[in-house]
Amino acid sequence: MKFRTEGLIIKEQNIGEQDKLIHVLTKSNGVVKAFARGAKSLKNGKSAATSLLSYSLLTFHTGRESYTVGDARAIHIFSKLRADVKKMCLAQYFCELALTVCPRERAAEKYLSLILNALYLVAEDKRQPELVKPCVEMRLAAMAGYLPDLVMCRSCGVYAAPEMVFFPKTGDIECAGCFGSSSGGVLLSEAALTALRHTVYADDAKLFSFALSGESLKQLNTASEAYLRCQFEKEFKTLIFYKTML
Repeated sequence: MKFRTEGLIIKEQNIGEQDKLIHVLTKSNGVVKAFARGAKSLKNGKSAATSLLSYSLLTFHTGRESYTVGDARAIHIFSKLRADVKKMCLAQYFCELALTVCPRERAAEKYLSLILNALYLVAEDKRQPELVKPCVEMRLAAMAGYLPDLVMCRSCGVYAAPEMVFFPKTGDIECAGCFGSSSGGVLLSEAALTALRHTVYADDAKLFSFALSGESLKQLNTASEAYLRCQFEKEFKTLIFYKTML
C-alpha cells in the first residue's frame, strides 16, 4: 500500500552510507517515520526533498513495520533559516515540539499549517521570534488537548487585574490579591496575560497578530515555556540550546 501527501521534514538521521531515516509532519497522516533509500547522496533526486526543514510532496510505501519514501519533490526549502544560526536553532525547537506534540496516524493539517506559518514568519523577519515562539508553544499544547483555563482568577473570579499569576502545572490563573503561599507560579502583567490568552483563544488567522515588548514579553515566554515543560514533563534540548544563542 502507498499514500501521497505533503509534509515538512522535522528530523533526519543518516543510516549507513546512502540512506536516511526521516520524521515528517504530514498533512494526512500526522508524524510519519520513514526510510529514504539513497537520499544521503546529493545526486539522488530525493536528497533535497528529504532534508531537514524541506516542505515536500512525498509518496510513502507501507511495509510490515515501517514506511519507505518513494517519490519526493521539494515544494519549499527554508534556506533562509539554515543560513542564520539563531533562526535555525528556533526552527529545530519547533521541530522537536512537533515530534513531541503532533499526532500519529491521523490528519494533522492544522498542526502542519501552524508550524509552516511560524517558520515563514521567522525566516522572512515578519514577526519577532520572541513573539512567534510562545504562539507556537501554547497553540500546539491547546490543539493537543492541553488547553489552559485563562478566563478568570480561580479564587475570586476576577477577569482582569494589574498583575496575575499563571500556574503552569494546573494551567489556571490567580489574581495578585488572592495569591497566597502557592509556589511555581509565573507573575504576569496585564499585557502579558492578554497576550497569553491570545495565544490560545485567538482565531488561527489572527494568532500572530499582536505586539508585546519588554518585561511583558519576557513574562509571556517564561509562562509558555514553563507550561510545556510541566504538561509534557520534558526538558526540550533544542530550547536549551536556542537560549544559549540569544
